[in-house]
Amino acid sequence: EVQLVESGGGLVQAGGSLRLSCAASGFTLDYVIGWFRQAPGMEREGVSCISSSDGSTRYADSVKGRFIISRDNAKNTVYLPMNSLKPEDTAVYYCAALQGVVPTTTLILREYDYWGQGTQVTVSS
Repeated sequence: EVQLVESGGGLVQAGGSLRLSCAASGFTLDYVIGWFRQAPGMEREGVSCISSSDGSTRYADSVKGRFIISRDNAKNTVYLPMNSLKPEDTAVYYCAALQGVVPTTTLILREYDYWGQGTQVTVSS
C-alpha cells in the first residue's frame, strides 16, 4: 500500500523560505510525486511534480524560479524547497503520487491515486 507523509510546513514571513518533504513508501512500479496546494475557498491546484525514473519535472507558472523540486530515491523522499515566499503561497500543501510502468509527469489532480494528509504553509506579509 502506498503511503505518503508530508512534513516541513509552518509560518514564515514574505520573502522567506521553507522546505517541504514527502516520504513515500509502498510503490511497486515507477512513480511520480506531485505537490498540490489548496488555499481557503479555492480549488486544489498543482504546484510541481517529479518522476522517480528520469527526474523529469513540471512546475506551475506561479512558482517557477522560486520552488525547486528534487528527489532522493534512496530515501524515497521528495523535497520542495520554497524560496521568495509570498502571502499568496499560503495554503495547505499536499503530496500526491501516481505509479505506472512509464508514468508521465502531470499536474492534473485526477491523475493521482494517493494523497498525503497535508501540511499548512502560512506566509505573512
